[in-house]
Amino acid sequence: MSDAQDTPQIYLITPTEFDLATFPDQLAACLDSTEIGCVRLALATKDDSKIARAADALRAVTHDRDVALVIESHVLMVDRLGLDGVHLLDAARSVKSIRKDLGDDAIIGSYCGQSRHDGMTAGELGADYVSFGPVGATPLGDGRLAELELFEWWSAMIEVPVVAEGALDLALIRQLAPHTDFFGIGDEIWRSDDPAAALAGLHKAMAG
Repeated sequence: MSDAQDTPQIYLITPTEFDLATFPDQLAACLDSTEIGCVRLALATKDDSKIARAADALRAVTHDRDVALVIESHVLMVDRLGLDGVHLLDAARSVKSIRKDLGDDAIIGSYCGQSRHDGMTAGELGADYVSFGPVGATPLGDGRLAELELFEWWSAMIEVPVVAEGALDLALIRQLAPHTDFFGIGDEIWRSDDPAAALAGLHKAMAG
């Protein structure tokens, strides 16, 4: 893991739905053009066979490049699909039990919204990282944002790596870069005609 005084790493988040005929190649192009710390499979579907097919395709891309692949929420699929870990969406509530289930080697991340307390608790219970967001304005959710002050405080006080995610833009990336370990990048690039080029532009902003 990097520390927040270095250039943050990229934590790439897949679209909530994608075409298996084209997306693995788009992902590969991103991984080949820009250094990526981790990839999160974040499909919205509850169809386990569809998730398994997607995981198999993306695992071939990520593991060939020695990049970790975690799955959002579906803890039981981590071992079954040969993934590296899980990204939890319930703050600190299940971190302890999932750590026991998956063991010490699995990556366990916890999305904690805007809650400093939930983030600290998740870290204390064994999360490898916590993520806060959204950092940018979005019509989704309840309108609350993870503000700069939260990341400033976290990077100064807490050793657990932190991810900034949600509605990022160049200005927010430049503002947050000194205070976060990872940027969770997803829709910010997948809506582009050339995701790899869009990612390279955001990465440049991270380095100042």
